[in-house]
Amino acid sequence: MRLGHIRGPAGPELFIEVDGARQMVSDVLDGAPPTLDALIRDPRDWRAAIAAALDDAPGPTGGSAGEAELAPLLTPGSIVAIGLNYFDHCREFGTDPPEAPIVFAKLPSSVCGPGEAIEWSPAVTEAVDWEAELGVVIGRVAKDVPVGAALDFVFGYTIVNDVTARDVQSAEAQWVRAKSLDTFCPLGPLVVTADELQDPQALAIRSRVNGETMQDSNTAEMIFGVAELISTLSRSFTLRPGDVVATGTPLGVGAFREPPRFLGEGDVVEVEVEGIGTLKNTCQVRAAYHEEERA
Repeated sequence: MRLGHIRGPAGPELFIEVDGARQMVSDVLDGAPPTLDALIRDPRDWRAAIAAALDDAPGPTGGSAGEAELAPLLTPGSIVAIGLNYFDHCREFGTDPPEAPIVFAKLPSSVCGPGEAIEWSPAVTEAVDWEAELGVVIGRVAKDVPVGAALDFVFGYTIVNDVTARDVQSAEAQWVRAKSLDTFCPLGPLVVTADELQDPQALAIRSRVNGETMQDSNTAEMIFGVAELISTLSRSFTLRPGDVVATGTPLGVGAFREPPRFLGEGDVVEVEVEGIGTLKNTCQVRAAYHEEERA
């Protein structure tokens, strides 16, 4: 099941995509939650109810909506991210693979939707980098979860671009500010439910900047797989429905290219994960804060 939001007159509206066509969930099933956040956090099994309603329906009636019509996907309570979680990225970084997951947080306020601008001020950073990542959307309260049962707690999968201010990251002992500037967590364009992507460790993952491929890897390169991450994280803190785990990025980020390459005004960044789709955002450099004050 592929779920997302279209921009409606009163806010985001939940749709389901079937065979490339999109139908409003409210047209498929009366009384269904109006948004993906509400559906994930509702204890009732809406996925089964929607699937049953689709089986009884004559078929999709709506056409495919363009990317410009998509709305932000989720408002997660927590975004838990993992650093250096691909073997090829560790080789690029020049370090041995970590013995345990490197965990940090991205602030929920950093989320932006498909088609929205990644924005920053040169007064804050001049070294903005891309990071293609598989995002895991938690569907049930997860605490002290064993590895063997961890995937049962996944609602679905999406795409995350873990945008990073590299100059801020290198200047500070922790990464939260560098990873959490407003708009630095593009997320989307859809959530694909776990039953449709049964093996999260066998997905091609890529990023492109202005059409040029920058990252081209596979989630099989992960050091700690999705199940192990959920189990490990849940031993330290509770994961709740709607939370997102960003599982790390592979080889090919801008900071370690020769010479280093960073994002600039008008650059178009695409992150693609097999079976989910492509998340596309354009970069916009804001005026420095002192220039804004004079305007």
